[in-house]
Amino acid sequence: MKALHFGAGNIGKGFIGYLLSKTGYQVCFVDVNPHMVESINNNNSYLVELLDEDHTVETISPVYAINSMTQEEKVMDAIVNADLITTSVGANNLSRIATIISKGLLKRVNINKKKIDIIANENSLNASSTLKKEIERHVSDSEMDMISSLVGFPNSAIDRLALSKESEEGEIALVEPFYEWIINKAEMVNLELPLIKDAIYVEDLKPYIERKLYIVNMGHATTAYIAFLAGESTIQSALAKPIIEDFLRATLNEASRYIIQTYNVDSEDMRAFVEKTLKRFKNKNISDDILRVGRSPIRKLGYNERLIKPTRELYELGLPIENLTIAVAAAFLFNNPDDEESVTLQKYISEKGIEQAISHFTQIGNTTIKEKIKENYYRLKNDNTLIGLS
Repeated sequence: MKALHFGAGNIGKGFIGYLLSKTGYQVCFVDVNPHMVESINNNNSYLVELLDEDHTVETISPVYAINSMTQEEKVMDAIVNADLITTSVGANNLSRIATIISKGLLKRVNINKKKIDIIANENSLNASSTLKKEIERHVSDSEMDMISSLVGFPNSAIDRLALSKESEEGEIALVEPFYEWIINKAEMVNLELPLIKDAIYVEDLKPYIERKLYIVNMGHATTAYIAFLAGESTIQSALAKPIIEDFLRATLNEASRYIIQTYNVDSEDMRAFVEKTLKRFKNKNISDDILRVGRSPIRKLGYNERLIKPTRELYELGLPIENLTIAVAAAFLFNNPDDEESVTLQKYISEKGIEQAISHFTQIGNTTIKEKIKENYYRLKNDNTLIGLS
């Protein structure tokens, strides 16, 4: 079996490629980084280190790689011959890979009539559907009809912290013990392949996507923004402070009420999920840089994004949003001169004020929510010791 994966980054190697290899696929990575492609091809393998007490290292093989910038025909041929296609390139880069994927699929439908699924594993809602729309931009309606008759775009939700480090053997993917790959089986067109090892197949993906985005991703970002204000450099060092851990737990529990109410989830199950999430974040074998976690604050302050949607929905349900509005306010104070979105955000605030910035970036219309965020913004801005956050 052949799997073609776009993106040989930390998630690509440490999570998606890792499980595909464990399932029995020969994995081919497509990437734009010539050094990464060369390294994979020189060894036909790569290393993954588990961030647990034993720091177990595994070799993933056989694998190979193609440079999409210089080997377009090889990428197209790989699309023709693949049994499964996956991605982890970042949601903003789906439009970039859509060009070559559309060319490869047009070539495939004339040669290989076997149905195939393309699973985009990005940190965004319905990434596979987004990729499909991007592909539609590059083909005619009749060509898209041919593609759609043979190609499925099942959406997925992924969850695993994946980092990397350099070593004498080359770059090593660093991954936490916990992982979750949930795939919408109802959207698949090829059900003849073996199930991906440890993946969870469901008929309705939305509850899992929202739990991941509005609990895990929200909590991770919140910790980063609070840690920035506290002068902490990592998620782990921040959560070693009881006042920050207590605040994060309260924020997670607050947001979890949105999941409980919306999807009729058992409250005890959500409480256990919150505690498991906290345990993951506190893993002392991980050094999770807050500037990395907090990057792209404008995106994370979007109307349907991790910080804003649960805040809006809880308010409409008449439920508390005190901690979430503090988290949102902290995001507006994230000031990293090396992060383009942070620079843009701070420039906007300095020129037009926080009140207008809240309206502009969150698109929230409710005056009460905006006022709570503004009050907490000034409170945090004038209180670097974070007194009163718990």
